[in-house]
Amino acid sequence: MRLVFASNNAHKLEEVRSMVPDYVSVLSLRDICFEAEIEETGQTLEENSAIKAETVREWIIQNPTCTNQDDPIDGVFADDTGLEIDVLGGVPGVYTARWAMMSGGVKDLTNEQEIFAANRSKALRELEGKADRGAQFRTVITLIKLSDGTNRHQNSVIQVEGVVRGRIAEKEYGTGGFGYDPVFIPEGYDKTFGELPAEIKNQISHRARALEALVKEIKSSYDQI
Repeated sequence: MRLVFASNNAHKLEEVRSMVPDYVSVLSLRDICFEAEIEETGQTLEENSAIKAETVREWIIQNPTCTNQDDPIDGVFADDTGLEIDVLGGVPGVYTARWAMMSGGVKDLTNEQEIFAANRSKALRELEGKADRGAQFRTVITLIKLSDGTNRHQNSVIQVEGVVRGRIAEKEYGTGGFGYDPVFIPEGYDKTFGELPAEIKNQISHRARALEALVKEIKSSYDQI
């Protein structure tokens, strides 16, 4: 089975490919020659996830020569992830990836690592002196199934989510993972995602849980599985 993951993020691709079954081949946007920026105009994780999957689905239909038609693409899936901090009313949520730059204090950052660092710093500042540091990561995945790489099945859209509860640490710990990992301590652990080994994170993370739900849907909805 060949599925396109609507991302070129190396960290996400590595995680996703390590979690899906061996019979699923995960292609990146680069693998299908998709180079456009997808505007995430939704107001929720659900909306943004669906926008990304639908945009790539339309592109595949309109650009059949960029995919291997001898081995058709079976579906397109996209994720959107948000950090939802309890005491801030679920913020940053849908704005998680660009939170620091939205406040006006940080502008024109283009380096991914600098953006991650600015976002973590903002989270720590917002919670400075607060006793309630509860938070959760939530990932929503939208899968659009394809037939012969082009036509949509009836009831072809599947949407699942994965949630991991935890808390925001008082400072950064660890250098593993990416994004907010060095400041997020998952429930049941005393170390951040940035400190935990990748194999543990991949078992308990929000993305892992969403992917687990997605794999169950794939198994039950594709005749060839």
